[in-house]
Amino acid sequence: MATLDRLPAAAPAADISAVLKRDGAVILEDFLDPALLADFNRELDPLLAAARPGNDGQFVNPLVAAFYGDRVRHVTGLAGKSPAFVEQVLVHPVYESVAREFLSATCEQHVLNLGHVMDRGPGADRQILHRDQQVWHHIPKSVGEIQISSVVALADFTAENGATAVVPGSHTWPWDRRAEEHEVAVAEMPAGSAVVYLGSVIHAGGANTTEDVWRRGIHVSFCAGWLRTEENQYLVAGPDRVRDLPERARELLGYTVHDGILTGGGYLGTVELVSPDLLLDAGRL
Repeated sequence: MATLDRLPAAAPAADISAVLKRDGAVILEDFLDPALLADFNRELDPLLAAARPGNDGQFVNPLVAAFYGDRVRHVTGLAGKSPAFVEQVLVHPVYESVAREFLSATCEQHVLNLGHVMDRGPGADRQILHRDQQVWHHIPKSVGEIQISSVVALADFTAENGATAVVPGSHTWPWDRRAEEHEVAVAEMPAGSAVVYLGSVIHAGGANTTEDVWRRGIHVSFCAGWLRTEENQYLVAGPDRVRDLPERARELLGYTVHDGILTGGGYLGTVELVSPDLLLDAGRL
């Protein structure tokens, strides 16, 4: 079985990037400090208690429903529901450094793609192995990396309870190559750790073969700012929510302009021909 390298989340950004360039994925220990982990889980407890496995069948289409299965509880749109997420997780310095390293060649500004808790329950099957970046399948593969992803363990991840399966090195493979089982690593890690991976890396949510253990984790991903995001952050976190957030959080939620004028491109996301954050500050949004 393949393995994943581990580093402390406080390791130099260059060390983290070096492993990602080589393997496409890395486990970062102590990604969330114990106090933040406890606060975040306290916020999530009532939300998950109200969530029903399988989301009551409410998915965008049957294929997405099959992808997630009926043994997973979901809390989506965290930017609009969790202060701990939007104030501390969203702006985590590791995300900043990794996104700058891997996405700056394809965009002027990256944005939040998804903030999505998945609580994998007993009996959950392993997802199909996939690449997150494939959601934008119309974009030529030659463009390069347009997404960085992560799964943060909010409880201990084990092979038995559904730890994320990752195929190290698959970001360098031909797009149509399939992984064999001996090439799949299991991201076993304690609560508070994270597996960070490139959007071109093959991976899947693992099977939960336990009888009574739920595996709580959060998928956080960022993409080039000119892409349509999987989760509609403008509705997840509307102007009334975003108005009082720090500037960097606003940017990551898409409330500034993606301005490529100086690099020979155009601009995206204006309101009345100005950046929407200016209208927020002026009370006009």
